Amino acid sequence: MDIDRARTFLEIVHTGSFLKASERLNITQTTVSARIRTLEEALGRKLFVRTRNGAALTPAGREFERFAQSFVQVWERARQQLTVPPGRTSVVAVGGEISLWNPLLLDWLVWMKQQCPTIAIHAQVGVPDQMLEQLRTGVLDVAVLYAPKLIPGFKVDLVEEEQLVLVRKVTAPGEGDGTDYVHVDWGPQFAGHMGSAEPALQVGFGLLALHYILRTGGMGYFRKGTVAPYLAAGDLERVEGAPEFTYPAYAVYPEAAEGRRDVQDALFGLKQVAH
Repeated sequence: MDIDRARTFLEIVHTGSFLKASERLNITQTTVSARIRTLEEALGRKLFVRTRNGAALTPAGREFERFAQSFVQVWERARQQLTVPPGRTSVVAVGGEISLWNPLLLDWLVWMKQQCPTIAIHAQVGVPDQMLEQLRTGVLDVAVLYAPKLIPGFKVDLVEEEQLVLVRKVTAPGEGDGTDYVHVDWGPQFAGHMGSAEPALQVGFGLLALHYILRTGGMGYFRKGTVAPYLAAGDLERVEGAPEFTYPAYAVYPEAAEGRRDVQDALFGLKQVAH
């Protein structure tokens, strides 16, 4: 089976539309239709039914989906293995949300270097939807996310349960009271807890907001592990009586990876450095 046909099939499944699939793959809709027609002829089964809202899988299409997914993943795995550096036995591709790289995934990279020196690592920073797509197509072996969507054929393991705590900069007399609230985008669940008030500053990256507060004053919610050194140094202080929020991180990986020793070593390392 042609890899491009398999990718096109999965893109239609993912987007629900021949048109959207053509836009994402940067090819014409005619090419998308031709690839699916050729695939259906080769399989002897209709895979999609065109609808007013796009395209829906037939029963045969739903059955074929897992095979197409496996095919693409095996292809990507083979492509990565051909790039294994000298002295390494395999490659594990791991992606993570930007705020998870410091310190969790950075500590994990150090752990892998020390404990699994024969495994080469491809490390990527990305956004959740992008990384889930890369998992689905085999570009990534593991994605570390805060609120992953459940995908058939993939497993989700808890890595750590971090706490978000409210802290403020310790100020000297005359420097202000440090009450300006900086809102960090910790996701929709956290935003729901915080109500509808509009802060003067909203930041999508926790580390940026933290250093802003350290420079100019104010307060905000941050991961407990991240602010611990600043609390110990007296640069920040906890806001008494403020609620804490649980902020768990998860590792998402294909069910087929349960049989891969290198991926299991990587997952074990993640849990080791998280505790």
